[in-house]
Amino acid sequence: MNRIKKKFDELSLNDSKALITYIVAGDPDLKTTLDLMNCMVEEGADIIEIGIPFSDPMAEGVSIQRGHERALSNKISIKDALNLTSQFRKFNETTPIVFMGYMNTFESMGVKQFCKEAANKGVDGILIVDMPPEESTEFSKEAKSNGIDVIRLIAPTTDLSRAKEICDLSSGYIYYISVKGITGSNDLDSEDVKQKVELLSNQTDLPIAIGFGIKDSNSALSVKELADGIVAGSVFVDLIGEGGDTVAKISKKTKELSLAIK
Repeated sequence: MNRIKKKFDELSLNDSKALITYIVAGDPDLKTTLDLMNCMVEEGADIIEIGIPFSDPMAEGVSIQRGHERALSNKISIKDALNLTSQFRKFNETTPIVFMGYMNTFESMGVKQFCKEAANKGVDGILIVDMPPEESTEFSKEAKSNGIDVIRLIAPTTDLSRAKEICDLSSGYIYYISVKGITGSNDLDSEDVKQKVELLSNQTDLPIAIGFGIKDSNSALSVKELADGIVAGSVFVDLIGEGGDTVAKISKKTKELSLAIK
């Protein structure tokens, strides 16, 4: 059993929800990223998504785009992110790590090499934003053979037949986009999310995590009962961009969100 399934199984037994946090590798630098990963776990994060820096992160709002830019200014590569994961595993063997990014970055290593190295370094899942099911055969095959989950996005506008197709090709969990737009959007409609997630739940037995609009305890509380977990990203990347005592700020926000949904 891989770490993602084990984590969701543990949470389910305790009737608890998963807090999935997102930061960009190398933002503001690799050492701080590692410190932030550790403090997030200490304050209640269950799964950590690591953004892989990319020059054109099309699904991201301004906040995360700036995070990517800061990391790229440090010349952070996907190999750096893999080494970061390896460093994290020296302290933590249980918290799932998911790499989230874009096709060009992952393909730059070659699919086979990336999946093999990712498994060896301790990566548990990949979420490639611009990889449609029709173009994912090779990635899915190599990921599966290396024990890596392929997590996929489903949008509010995705029709049920397409959602079923996406679910059938997914593993780990489904990432449901709670708003029509980019990451960090403000117009989260909990009633609409509830209806869509209920329909989606009939298409899959995989856990469903809600993301793209979670910024504070109120937004977390508004959707905590609707799915198996929440994803928060822009709020953390904004705090990093502010500078100052980043670890303290991230710790406080992680604890706030964790307390809201546990």
